[in-house]
Amino acid sequence: IIGGTGSGKSTLVSLIPRLYDASTGSVSVMGVDVRTWPLDQLRRVVATVPQRASLVSGSIRSNLTWRDEAATDEELWVALDMAQASEFVARMDGGYSAAIAQGGSNVSGGQKQRLSIARAVYRHPEILIFDDSFSALDFKTDREVRDALAREAKDSTKLIVAQRIGTIMNADRIVVLDDGHIADVGSHEELLHTSEIYREVYEIGRASC
Repeated sequence: IIGGTGSGKSTLVSLIPRLYDASTGSVSVMGVDVRTWPLDQLRRVVATVPQRASLVSGSIRSNLTWRDEAATDEELWVALDMAQASEFVARMDGGYSAAIAQGGSNVSGGQKQRLSIARAVYRHPEILIFDDSFSALDFKTDREVRDALAREAKDSTKLIVAQRIGTIMNADRIVVLDDGHIADVGSHEELLHTSEIYREVYEIGRASC
């Protein structure tokens, strides 16, 4: 999902885990209106990684697992590997037992975002929502995370809100939003030929590289 600032990208994906409810119409997950799902069950099925990652005081392990006592070392490292976080976590004193300050103030923005991604994929949800979650990552890490998700979370539906076309250009379907409405839908190649908005974003991105 791509579009200008204020086009409704975050609002749209927030309807799925019911951070908001639709004022008209409905949103369905697995063919069932989200308003009829028990909220705790819906949020086990849907995991969201927000643009501004949030960590709580505790350890890396407790942040990833929400104190799930059944979590194994292997599951933790698989999630950290997928998020391209295992290398910096291994260097920390205590590894995944290393302390995290409230708000994650003792790790960098990119590290915080990667830990937030690891927390989401650790749960193996049916739906993964990345709400501009890759913007804090450099281009190389962005690509490595997406490649790992394609390999290791291939059974999950992945919804990616992005500002950079490079993040979404290989998606099965790209939705272009404009002022709260769907302006265009298609593949990267299709939209380059049919969507003026998409083509503008693409050209701006190329010019800034």
